[in-house]
Amino acid sequence: MRIGVIGSGAIGCLVAGYLKLKGEDICLVGRPDSVKTIRENGLQISGVRGSFRVEIKASEQLNYIPELVILATKTQDIELAIKDNISLIRDALILTTQNGVQADNIVARYLPKESIVSSVVMFGATYLEPAKVVHNFEGSWIMGQSFNKRQPEGLLNLSQLLNNAFPTIITENIFGMKFLKIFANANNCLPAILGKSMQEVFSDLDISRISIAIWKEGLDIINKAGINLVSLPGFPIENITKITSMPMAQAAVVFSQIMKNLSKEPLYGSILQSIMRGRTSEIDYINGEFIRLAKENNVYAPLNSALVDMVHQVEKNNRFYSKLELIEKTQGVVELK
Repeated sequence: MRIGVIGSGAIGCLVAGYLKLKGEDICLVGRPDSVKTIRENGLQISGVRGSFRVEIKASEQLNYIPELVILATKTQDIELAIKDNISLIRDALILTTQNGVQADNIVARYLPKESIVSSVVMFGATYLEPAKVVHNFEGSWIMGQSFNKRQPEGLLNLSQLLNNAFPTIITENIFGMKFLKIFANANNCLPAILGKSMQEVFSDLDISRISIAIWKEGLDIINKAGINLVSLPGFPIENITKITSMPMAQAAVVFSQIMKNLSKEPLYGSILQSIMRGRTSEIDYINGEFIRLAKENNVYAPLNSALVDMVHQVEKNNRFYSKLELIEKTQGVVELK
């Protein structure tokens, strides 16, 4: 199968590299700096499966008609990526990999709904410089169809193909899983605000309390919106409901222990990785999704609104906040004692 991986960030590079190692015909589409480095030095992958170099085709645009497109850009970059390659991908199967729940809707403005397969990525990777990616932790790759219950033709074959890179799962409720993944990603805003690794940030129990408050506010909004969350492999709903029902001090300790042990390598989260590369982040599609749902259902999201604003200020001013500034900005919303 001819596969185009559009997006040469952490997930795009990791997926393209592993599939290429399994002998697949891959073209990795990325920004000029990434393409130049990959052509000159190959793709460098390190982490939980070891360190190796992958020779792979790289281009700023697709240069052949693929049968499968793995769309691995950030959500805010989907539209441009499709427009740049639309003449070649009209008849391809499109696999979205983005955080949040809006990616499929954006793709459907340009391509047939029946050709779109949605996915949730449960493995983690870090990308801070062109053509170098760290595979931080393993996880499954879950896929399904957003627009109707009838799965598109070839989904089983697609699952078997991608299983060469990561264990795959087919689900009939990708929507509920994608909303739960928002909770898994919602605390990425805090390392982005402070400019530190997740391990550093969540070693601090005061910051971990803010994380619990993010989840509590998000759960209230999701419940008001009538959305049913669906458990993810390795991340059941109970991870959220049990921790948020604990006393705040106890919940912060449990959360801190989980986050500190996610990866042996420093883990920065997708939002901070974008900021460190001088890009806009996907914050509006993660914590911003809570804000959107709150407005639609006439409820409030003061904590997530404050945090989204802080991330945008970091993007705009290229200055991270201190812990004291973060606590001051969230004072009155988060129970810190």
